Formats: sequence, structure tokens, C-alpha cells
Amino acid sequence: MNARLNGAAVPTRRQRLCRRLLLRSLAGIEGGRLVLCDGDGRHAVGQGAEIELDVRDGAFYPAALWEQSSGVGRAYACGWWTCSDPVELVRLLARNEPVIRRWTAPTLGLLAPWHRLRLWRRRNTEVHARRNILAHYDLGNDFFAAFLDPGMTYSCAVFQESGDDLQDAQTNKLDRICRKLDLGPRDHVLEIGTGWGSFALHAAGNYGCRVTTTTISAEQAVLARERIRQAGLADRVTVLEEDYRRLAGSYDKLVSIEMIEAVGVPYFPAYFRACSRLLRPEGAMLLQAIVVDDRHFRHDARHEDFIKRWIFPGGVLPSTQEIARRVAENTDLQLAHLEDLTSHYAETLKHWHANLRSAWSGLKAAGRDETFLRMWEFYFHYCRGGFLERRVGVVQYVLVKPRCSGLELLQPRANAWPGVRPRQELCNG
Repeated sequence: MNARLNGAAVPTRRQRLCRRLLLRSLAGIEGGRLVLCDGDGRHAVGQGAEIELDVRDGAFYPAALWEQSSGVGRAYACGWWTCSDPVELVRLLARNEPVIRRWTAPTLGLLAPWHRLRLWRRRNTEVHARRNILAHYDLGNDFFAAFLDPGMTYSCAVFQESGDDLQDAQTNKLDRICRKLDLGPRDHVLEIGTGWGSFALHAAGNYGCRVTTTTISAEQAVLARERIRQAGLADRVTVLEEDYRRLAGSYDKLVSIEMIEAVGVPYFPAYFRACSRLLRPEGAMLLQAIVVDDRHFRHDARHEDFIKRWIFPGGVLPSTQEIARRVAENTDLQLAHLEDLTSHYAETLKHWHANLRSAWSGLKAAGRDETFLRMWEFYFHYCRGGFLERRVGVVQYVLVKPRCSGLELLQPRANAWPGVRPRQELCNG
């Protein structure tokens, strides 16, 4: 425990050394001024708009220096620091990543064997994949319901109109997917990654198609089946608990919404081979993926960061070039349409964070730990900053089999099934 001077943490000698090294690694940053405040005073680097970081415990310094983003996130969860604007802090650090990486390369080199060992132990074999998914998605349906929209859609929304709330925006996204694939009553759709059933409910309920959807999260499967039963769609929607590698059958269309991030680089070929194998020769696939900037893909795939360490064990973001390469090498699928939705994810995360803050006291009363909630708060800040800075993005692919024809990718459909609401051109969102 640090001594305190006028309420501020006074770092120990070791912590002061770590602070000095941390400030040295940040000395070349541009586009903003970072001010670290502790019991020794104010310590600033950079020029421009000021971002103030209040260090409440000197343990922050070695955590940030040695563990980098995972240590910064852990320190935030522990209450060791606060910030006037955590999102802008993330943006500033992302903007200066090349500068920072030059200084931190020796540290990363020293820790690389430990990172590689942890990543290897969390690789997404069939056994480990279930364990990794359990660590994230089986945290309790009540927790996710606290910050998601009423439809329980845990992926990027699409804000088409200025007055769209989160529920409207998620409905926009689901409708966009259905229309891009030209879904109708004659289609049998496979969904890899059920979530809590929002896409299956929307597609079957509004477009009349049959949906087979699979998840390896037990908690998700239970709630998805219940929601489908309550909607009266059990005759049109089947929920499986199968790994994508074990799926069988032949489907007209395939949908995978932000599931590829949990596949892992060594398993990208198996994932895309499975998608291609499961589609009929006339079939089409909609893939929504969070992607990393191509220039950072190889570095990120080899190193552990905050999200891999504390939020999504086993996860790794592909890049657009990596997806293109894996599709070309492992499938006969062809790219028919590609759409960038990155700005919409920043807005989605803003809504999720606001909902989490609104539910904070109720979640604590229900037994959620403050440290746990602060970890998730930092997760939202970290991701939003990454999307705003375009360090990461989100895209929708339409991939088609060679014999696929007739998809009217950018046209709103007439009412092909009760409940379908025609919307404006897709490209306007």
C-alpha cells in the first residue's frame, strides 16, 4: 500500500523507477499531452489537448510498464488510476503506437515466451474453445441483459437515422443482413454463433426462413431456446450446441456475426473450409467480422493484450487481407459485397457503456464485484477508442458460391413475409 500525500498516492522507490521508464517510453507522443498525477506531483509528456490520469496507487506504474495494455486494464479494474477521458487516452496511445512500440520492444521481447505460452494454452482446439467461450459468454445472462438492447444482440449495430436508439439500430443491422442475403421462406439458413438468438428470431419471424443455429455456450443455448419457444418459432428454428468443425448438412445461406474473432489464426482454414462445405453450390454467406488494421495483424496475433488476457481468452482479430487470403486458399467462395461499419461500433459501445453505468448499482446488489464491473467498463473504453481511431474496424462480407445468382444486395425487399418492413437503401446507413 502506498503512502498518501494530500490524498494522492506517493510511489515507492521501485514505482518511481517504473514511472521514469514509462514516461521515457511515452516521451515522443504527438497529438496530445498526457499528465500523470500522483503524490510526487504532475508528470507530463507530449503537446496538445491535455488528458489527465490520476494515479491513486503507485502499483499502476510497474503494471503499465511490464504488462502494457493488460496491466493498464488490470490497474483500472483495481482502482489504481482514473482518467478525465479514458476513450481519448486510448486514442492517443493508439495514434502513437509506433513510437511507443520502439521503446517497449525490449520489454515485449523479455515477456514474449510467457505470452506465447499463455496463448498456446488458450488455443482454440475443440476442448479449449469451449473453455474459452465459457470464460466470456457464460458470465450470466443477467449481466449481458444489463447493457445489451432488449433483443440481446451482442454485435455492432447500425444507426441509420439520427433518432435511432440501440434497439432500432440492432434491428437495422439484422434486417440489413437478411436483405443482403435476400432471405425468404424457401431458405434454410445456418448461423454459426447463436448469441442469444436475435438473428434467428428476426430472420425466421420476419422473413419466414428456417434457421439452424449453433453455439458452444450453454447459457446462451438455454436462453435462446426459451426465447424461440416464447416467440412461437420452435418449428422454424433449431438451436445446436456443436462446434463449427462438427457441423453437417447443406444450407442455402450461412450467417456468422462476429464469431470469427473466437476462431484463432491456426484454425482460420478449418473455419472457412467448414463454411464452404456447408453451403449449397448456389449458396451465399454473410460474415460480419471485427478486423484489425492489416499493418498490425501479425504483431497482434503473436502478442497478448488486454482483451486476450482479461476478456476474450483465445481470441484474435483477423485483418481484411488475412480473410481474403484464407477465403482464396480454402474455399470456392467469391466476394460479392464488402461494407465498412466501423463508425457504428463506436456508437454501439457508447450505448453499452451508458447502459452498464445505469445498471451498476443493481449489478452490485446482485453480487457483481466492483473490480469485475470496472474491468468491463475499461473494455468498452478500450474498444471504443480503437474503433474511433480505426486501429480496429468492423466489416460485413457477402461471399457467394460460383453458381449463386440473383442477390439484390442493395435493394430493400417488398413484404415477402408478414412483418417485413421495407427500409431505405442499405448504402445509406
